[in-house]
Amino acid sequence: MDQWLRNTNVVKVVALVIGILLWLVVHMEDRSVPGSGTSGLNGETIISNVAVTPRYNTEQLYIESIEPAQVSVILTGRNSSIKKAMNSGNYSVEADLTALGKGEHIQVLTPVGFPSGVTVKITPSTVRVVLDEKKNKSMPVNVKVTGTPAEGLKAGQPVVKPNRVTVTVPSKLYDAVETVSAEVSVANATAAVSNKARLVAYDKKGKPLEMAEISPAVVDVEVPVTSPFKLVPLQLKLLGEPPPGFAVESLRQNPDKVTVFGPQNVLDPLEFYEGPQVDLSQMKENSELTLDIPAHSKEMQLEPDQVTISVTIVPSVSRTIEGVPISIIGQNDGFNTQVVSPSSRLNVVVEGAPTIVGKLKAQDLQAILDVSNLPPGRHSLKVAWNLPTFVKKAPQQEYTVTVEISAKQGQQTPAPPAEEPASSPPAEEPSAAPPGDAADTPAAGDSGGDAGGAAGDADNAVGGPDIPVTGDADAGEGGTGADPGGTDAPEHPADPPTSEAEG
Repeated sequence: MDQWLRNTNVVKVVALVIGILLWLVVHMEDRSVPGSGTSGLNGETIISNVAVTPRYNTEQLYIESIEPAQVSVILTGRNSSIKKAMNSGNYSVEADLTALGKGEHIQVLTPVGFPSGVTVKITPSTVRVVLDEKKNKSMPVNVKVTGTPAEGLKAGQPVVKPNRVTVTVPSKLYDAVETVSAEVSVANATAAVSNKARLVAYDKKGKPLEMAEISPAVVDVEVPVTSPFKLVPLQLKLLGEPPPGFAVESLRQNPDKVTVFGPQNVLDPLEFYEGPQVDLSQMKENSELTLDIPAHSKEMQLEPDQVTISVTIVPSVSRTIEGVPISIIGQNDGFNTQVVSPSSRLNVVVEGAPTIVGKLKAQDLQAILDVSNLPPGRHSLKVAWNLPTFVKKAPQQEYTVTVEISAKQGQQTPAPPAEEPASSPPAEEPSAAPPGDAADTPAAGDSGGDAGGAAGDADNAVGGPDIPVTGDADAGEGGTGADPGGTDAPEHPADPPTSEAEG
């Protein structure tokens, strides 16, 4: 026996026999069937909850629903092949929708990625798919700023890049897209906040639209954080009027508004900002000025800090305006006040630029009588004039009007003060003197003083469009104001001035 084992030929024969036996064993396992008494070399496996993978045009279509979304897969074949398929994980169940359009469809499912030696059965074998077309909608980006910056600071207007995006939704939701918003917090910020923000599309009820696709989905947002500021009209203060024979045709300024930075308690009451003074007294030709806008306190900062003013000067002309109505102010509810002479309407000669004076009507001017605190009787009062911007009363015109004040029926005439004489002074007769200037000291005590002062400051300053005007020039003497917003001729008279009682 030992000699055989030492013989190499014998060893080779034994090895060959063992190899043949092993080959026979392997092939007998492959040919065995279930239930034949062998160890189950063929079998069946069920894979549950396999997701259905749709293949479709993602740029044009949207899957509204797919039912069922998961199916079961039954694998039949050699156990080794089944195990190989399950271990690889490269299999899937697909629904080919590439040839389908908008609407409801029933589509057969197809197994993909299973080995060739395995039989695949899908349960259920079909799915119901509802497809909808995609539509694009261009929308502006809104930014919601949350939180409060550090004390004394204020968040400004956010800057978004890009400021418009494209929202893609199913066609049935196209009209439902109301806004596209991003949210940025500035809580306790001491400087500008720059962030990338994710966009969300909302419907008209403020609910997010989950189906919406936004491109780009993220935007850059910068929120400036600065001192409190307020944008207000810029008002110029006009001094004097052009030399005799000249008039202002128009006055324009750029800018007409200014941004004021400062503490909030300083900004809150600010309705307009008083700018630099403009001296018209030496202007005989068109002028363009660039002036610094003064800061009224160290706490204020201005943007911009300069204003450019263009003044158009032309030769003046005169024109008589007839039938200007007389307005009476300061009447007591218990008295009747009536103009006795000369009449309730006056004629006046005015001067100004031809384009302005030529358009004037009687209702554009106001002749004002102030009867505040006057006792019953007749009084001679000087007329105060409220004239349009850049229009003045020609010289050598003085107007005195006689009014009669009487108690209404059922009203008792109040007794005079104790220090006054018991009897009232005799009423003055209508003045035969030439009409007086409204800005001069009135006759009959203080009867006309308030009227001249009340109307004196009506039109002596300028601002941009809708800017209130104040100043020092006397409108009763042809005080000069600017042409608001560059309007060449006013269309409506200024509001009548009011006076306080000087009990």
